[in-house]
Amino acid sequence: MQKIITTSNNSSDAVFQLIKSLTRSEKRHFRLFATRQSSNGDIKFLQLFDAFDGMSAYDEERVLRQVPSIKKLQFANLKANLYKQLLASMRLFHAQQNTDIQLHEQLDYARVLYNKGLYQQSLKMLEKVKAAAQQASYPHIQLAAIDFEKHIESQYITRSLEGRAEELSEEATNNIAHLSRLHKASSLALRLYGLYIKMGHVRSPEECASITDFFRQQLPLLDLRQASFSEKLAFYQAHVWYNYIMQDFKACYRYAQKWVDLFEAEPHMKEQQPMLYIKGLHNLLLALFSLSYYTKFMEALQQLEDFAADNNRRSSPNIEMLLFLYIYTNRINAYYMEGRFTEGLKIVPDIRRNLRVFQQQLDPHRQLIFYYKIAGLYFGSGDYNSTILYLEKIIHFKDVNLREDIQCFARILNLIAHYEAGKDELLEYQVKSVFHFLGKMNDQQPMQVAIFEFLRELPDTSPFELKSAFIKLKEKLLLISENPMYRRPFLYLDIISWLDSKIKNIPVQQVMQQKFKTLK
Repeated sequence: MQKIITTSNNSSDAVFQLIKSLTRSEKRHFRLFATRQSSNGDIKFLQLFDAFDGMSAYDEERVLRQVPSIKKLQFANLKANLYKQLLASMRLFHAQQNTDIQLHEQLDYARVLYNKGLYQQSLKMLEKVKAAAQQASYPHIQLAAIDFEKHIESQYITRSLEGRAEELSEEATNNIAHLSRLHKASSLALRLYGLYIKMGHVRSPEECASITDFFRQQLPLLDLRQASFSEKLAFYQAHVWYNYIMQDFKACYRYAQKWVDLFEAEPHMKEQQPMLYIKGLHNLLLALFSLSYYTKFMEALQQLEDFAADNNRRSSPNIEMLLFLYIYTNRINAYYMEGRFTEGLKIVPDIRRNLRVFQQQLDPHRQLIFYYKIAGLYFGSGDYNSTILYLEKIIHFKDVNLREDIQCFARILNLIAHYEAGKDELLEYQVKSVFHFLGKMNDQQPMQVAIFEFLRELPDTSPFELKSAFIKLKEKLLLISENPMYRRPFLYLDIISWLDSKIKNIPVQQVMQQKFKTLK
């Protein structure tokens, strides 16, 4: 019987996945750390580390053959010990770049001093933690320090209690109020983001009313003059997602700009929370792209790329993944606006390489967005076979509930690509497939229905009637797009430009380049 080897992507083995995520410097640090921590005879977990490090796929039997001193009965315990040592090493290695790790460490020191009966020293340590946590905008750590300080003051006579009882009580009350508003706003932002992942933009007046009611009920009252950095940030995040879902891109732009300006006003927070700064810039770019505000878009993109190129900024796999994701997504959007689809294809190899590099960090939703945008580049450049190849990656994705709108438009664009590629023998099957999907999704908006009906009848339309048919569809779609609720599909599928290309008998790329000249 053939032995099955489990790869790191399919394996649930946490130790192997963690080792495969380490950089060279992290591995070197771990070996030094482990050597100092272990006795001369305790080297088995290091041997296990070396064995895993040399493998491309997880294979327990191979490890046991490669390191005879490791017995099968010891294997689970050795892996557990290795995992613990790896995490301890990484915590130490990354402490200087993570203020929250340093603050938690100082809380631990305060506990050690407390346990030794050195209460004044412990209280001094907690005061430092509180001040640093407030400056770095970590209110939950600040509250932990306050609670510990209250415990010490209430249990022991420290000669510092006079006046401190009221002071500590007020500190705790204010901190809890800040945390309550922060968590309410951040939870609202998270739930709105979850709605967007599920359904995209609002699809009907009923959805619009429902989401507006939900937003107003959940949004905390906030005095921005008194609010902390974190409270303001969560407040702006919630508004960005609400307005983006509602397709109010001007309001989305205003709040995304406030989000970015918050970091620009406190530059040290870019170092403390770089991922949120990067996300703020990306959401600003999304709003500007939706508004077709090209000059501002390019300024924001340059700002993002300048941050990525800064050699003094923090770096981690998560940060590098987000920079790849947002820079390349918005470079594609720039090519869309400029109508330079063929030129945009030059970055596709880099995107594919990075998709493999960041496979572990990228969630399916983000991968689908990349596939759709790459398909758009190929469609605009006239390579319909490659368009179909990337759209089928979306269509065959198993979780159909993930981004229903992208799934829907991928099928419609796929149908158009089959028509353009001259795959007439497959059109009937594609029409049935799209019809079945739209019926199942219960998301047949006027634009989708109009395009679908047009494409269904297209094979039977005579060549002499084609131009007239394209003109009629364009007029119908322009009328539909006047309703704000029905503009959403045009964000994902610029069917008007395609129709113009058919009517004028010029490439769609040329149509987009002509439109670009009218952008701000």
